Amino acid sequence: MASSGEEPRSGSPGRAGTGTEPAAAADAAQLDTAEDFEVLEEEEEEDEDDLSELPPLEDVGRPPAPPREDAQLPEQGAGDAAGDPQEWLDVLGNGLLKKKTLVPGQGADSRPQKGQDVTIRLKATLEDGTVVEENPALTFTLGDCDVLQALDLCVQLLEMGETALIVSEAKYCYGAQGRSPDIPPNASLTLEVELLAARGAPDLELLSGKEKIQLANRKRERGNFFYQQADYVLAINSYDIALRIVGSSSKVDFSPDEEAELLDVKVKCLNNLAASQLKLDHFKAALKSCNLVLEHQPGNIKALFRKGKVLAQQGEYREAIPILKAALKLEPSNKTIHAELSKLVKKHADQRNVETEMYRKMLGNPSATSTPRKCKDKLPWSIPWKWLFGATAIALGGVALSVVIAARN
Repeated sequence: MASSGEEPRSGSPGRAGTGTEPAAAADAAQLDTAEDFEVLEEEEEEDEDDLSELPPLEDVGRPPAPPREDAQLPEQGAGDAAGDPQEWLDVLGNGLLKKKTLVPGQGADSRPQKGQDVTIRLKATLEDGTVVEENPALTFTLGDCDVLQALDLCVQLLEMGETALIVSEAKYCYGAQGRSPDIPPNASLTLEVELLAARGAPDLELLSGKEKIQLANRKRERGNFFYQQADYVLAINSYDIALRIVGSSSKVDFSPDEEAELLDVKVKCLNNLAASQLKLDHFKAALKSCNLVLEHQPGNIKALFRKGKVLAQQGEYREAIPILKAALKLEPSNKTIHAELSKLVKKHADQRNVETEMYRKMLGNPSATSTPRKCKDKLPWSIPWKWLFGATAIALGGVALSVVIAARN
């Protein structure tokens, strides 16, 4: 199966982050990092159903570093009125995300609304003062989770022209994984932000084919970033937004190549969506996503493989096995599919043995632990069923004949 070679890339807080490439089996990598899935599925010893592991979390047990002194909330009563530019605002009420106005803006009425495209000036630093990002004009859609949660939550509180300082714990930035190579795991960030502009989002019906493809791919790549961060809910949100863009009506004619590329983006998003839904055990939704892929591409190996996994997770081994066999027929050398299929065949055999034993007990047969007899028993359950049915038929026939004779007399 050919690979597009596309992988998640490191970038600014407004772009998808990077995950270290895991040491995974070649076949698993083909299933999960090739043309329609750049992010990875976890491979954990305790979870045999997953294929490959997320980027390593090097310092996951390390507690977050203490906040900088100049980022502390002032003591109760410090500062002047509520509008004092120097007063800290606890955005979420949990002390993990704080905002302080440095330069006031044009008033509360000038604040941007969710769904608008906003442009900000951004400078991001670590707690030791190291600058990890500077962007004079970062543009994103407010509320679409296109950027760090810290930005998405705080920019909507900015007034036009306002400059603010945002201090955020790792939870709302790059989390336990960080962003290689410049942002370590569990790193808090200080963000200096100025709101430069806000305008309505573009009309999807008027986008050219190229513009629609680029926009959908940006949302999909953001979903890949969230998947690598193991934030599957936000990943699903980003993939859903990308699918809505692809599926939106258009007043512009697209070329055949653009139509084909839009379909390719749709298939990628649906495959990624199914993988994320699997992580959350949303089996019904994952099955629907796989089926939508297979409607467009009946031979899509990733969709066949994931559909088989969904059915297996639901205990539907009889239905899952032929689907995995179809995937294996398309790629006979794939060891990952071989392993999954062998596992399901064994589970199906075990399931049938359990059912057989249950039926034996229901019919009054000896338990499976009893010693097998070499000769036929004279016990009732050893009588062949065809003899029993024959005897029953003869008895019923005799009763019927007796009724007829009695009626004639």
